[in-house]
Amino acid sequence: MKLLVIEDEISLRQSIVDYFTQSGFLCEQAGTFQEGVQKADDFQYDCIILDINLPGGNGLQLLDHLRKDKKTDGVIIISARDAVEDRIAGLDLGADDYLTKPFHLSELNARVKALIRRKYGSGSSVLEAGSLKLDLAAKTVLVQDSLVSFTKNEFELLLFLITNQNRVVSRQAIAEHLYGEQTDNLASFDFVYSHIKNLKKKLKEKGCGDMLQAVYGLGYKLVV
Repeated sequence: MKLLVIEDEISLRQSIVDYFTQSGFLCEQAGTFQEGVQKADDFQYDCIILDINLPGGNGLQLLDHLRKDKKTDGVIIISARDAVEDRIAGLDLGADDYLTKPFHLSELNARVKALIRRKYGSGSSVLEAGSLKLDLAAKTVLVQDSLVSFTKNEFELLLFLITNQNRVVSRQAIAEHLYGEQTDNLASFDFVYSHIKNLKKKLKEKGCGDMLQAVYGLGYKLVV
């Protein structure tokens, strides 16, 4: 799961990043309006935690930019402003949730998880694709009702493929999903092939290796 925290208060931003990193999220951060726009434009996130008051701009303007650009990243607004008008404006612009400062990180965590369940699992923490069942909460995978052990990256890759089932995803898109902005520093995407190979081997051992297919010159897709 990829998370972008756009917050100008350094201590709060770092606390959020540290908390979610320990929970297994891939976290990136931005401290200004322009930095937030650039990262949101360049990468896709499962959830963006967005402050309203930002140096160089306004979080609501950033949200409006995302939605006009047809970006579907989940957005939770965090703000010290508790005015009803701000809540309504944020939700009208396409925010998924609104949390007033100060808040407990455990509550923010619960809201992020609820957003992800709504986004990917129709309210359930279990995603299904054919004979695959992926539990977001337990971080487990059942293949034909048999528990299969996956590494963290394999789990995240399988989740990415399930949420894009029957669609081709490129090696670059996979790399960005697994490593975020660090992808720019990678010499090649050869590791993607290794992850795909391991994932397909484990699926094949359970009798469904044909679900994961390579599309020559384009990438990979999970066929259901």
